[in-house]
Amino acid sequence: MNEFKQPFALGQKNDAYADYFTGQSYISVLTLEGVPSFNITFEPGCRNNWHIHKGGGQILFCTAGTGWYQEEGKPAQKLNPGDTVNIPAGVNHWHGAAKDSWFAHIALTVPAESAATEWRGPVSDEEYNKL
Repeated sequence: MNEFKQPFALGQKNDAYADYFTGQSYISVLTLEGVPSFNITFEPGCRNNWHIHKGGGQILFCTAGTGWYQEEGKPAQKLNPGDTVNIPAGVNHWHGAAKDSWFAHIALTVPAESAATEWRGPVSDEEYNKL
């Protein structure tokens, strides 16, 4: 990881959510006030499970490396630094690193009453390896 540079701290291993990721991710809390914001870093090949944000949705600001975002029923989108993804509430999706690159994004939780994340099954290796 010596050559991977990002503007925010790597943070701690994301062990609290390890059941919802394939591979190792890291989390750094940027703020919990106003709009909760986190720097999420993915090792190469790491991705989260399919999931839905209930209530408010999520916004991703890609800051380093190369990654992927996919909504159910749509082709995956390659993500690079400077890309922004607006994820409406109720959309089943996943995001994570490319196979050969670290990846980092800032995740903003859109404030809403009763906001929650519903975790679903993992992205299969077969689906992921097609990217």
